[in-house]
Amino acid sequence: MTASTANGWLPQGTVYGTLLNFRREFDLWAPKMNEAPYKAPPKAPVLYIKTANTFAPCGAVVAVQGEVDVGATIGLVMADAGSPSSSEPWSRVGGCVLLNDLSVPHASYYRPPLRFRNLDGFLVCGGAEHALSQADDLAALTLEVRINDQLVQQVDLSTLVRNAGSLLNDVSEFMTLQPGDVLMLGTDCLESGARPRAKAGDRIEISASGFAALTHTLIAEEA
Repeated sequence: MTASTANGWLPQGTVYGTLLNFRREFDLWAPKMNEAPYKAPPKAPVLYIKTANTFAPCGAVVAVQGEVDVGATIGLVMADAGSPSSSEPWSRVGGCVLLNDLSVPHASYYRPPLRFRNLDGFLVCGGAEHALSQADDLAALTLEVRINDQLVQQVDLSTLVRNAGSLLNDVSEFMTLQPGDVLMLGTDCLESGARPRAKAGDRIEISASGFAALTHTLIAEEA
């Protein structure tokens, strides 16, 4: 269940984001994980939801109030219930897409308020699904992020805490993803712990081998 509109592909189900799924950011947060209120590292994937108002097609113009964090990622798109005889969650993956999971900069990625992540247009979607034969294919990918044609980040999917297959398996332990749902692998930070930031007037491009580039621009939100 996917949508190919005149402007491009959009999700047709619930979109789930994943926090702390890149080794660099996980390691930066590790000293705080034993502090209150958590007192231990998370044992299961830490998820959040991107609501339907955030969905925007490739080429969109997204209105922002100030700077935003750029979150290049891959989304796994659920196709159907899979074979009744198969217990392998990966058999349900119909394809994957490039996504830009935008967010208002904020201090904590543990429990981000939805108002920072779920503004209108804050999930810009690649133009079409990309077929994938197995989860291991994603580990070899590097996402490149450019702002105004300048390379600002390279996201190495081999550094995921849970790779695509492990993340899907672990999520499937406690919830059933429905046809059309999208599970994002997570977004990586820079060495500083921050993410690339963009503002009104900027053009953002996210690319990866085998995918059509995801591009969009930002404009200032009207007062």
